[in-house]
Amino acid sequence: MQTSTINTPRLATSSAFSVESRNGRPDFELAAALQKVSPKQQARAQKTATDFEAMFLNSMFSQMTSGLKGEGPFGDTPGTGVWRSMLTEQYSKNFAKAGGVGVATEVYRTLIMQQAKTIRTA
Repeated sequence: MQTSTINTPRLATSSAFSVESRNGRPDFELAAALQKVSPKQQARAQKTATDFEAMFLNSMFSQMTSGLKGEGPFGDTPGTGVWRSMLTEQYSKNFAKAGGVGVATEVYRTLIMQQAKTIRTA
């Protein structure tokens, strides 16, 4: 399946947040909303969406590793709980920054659409 990108003057530079096809069709609604929202607001929405996905992934990774016991990096020492929480936090941040699982793109789209509506009605 091939996706196309719509070129807009103020399009976000991050490839994870480009205006790509949505269900096989260009997302003209998002492209129009991006025209109304300032680049500064777009950058804030990107950061918020990525941070939200990182929080989601951190929760997911924490649940995945909560029952691990034994030797190695997930050993059962007194400091393991703290170390494991920091490790899963870094994993989740890096995973979200690399593109994540798609939560950030939908959150970003929702934020931009809401901001565009606010600008129109204000």
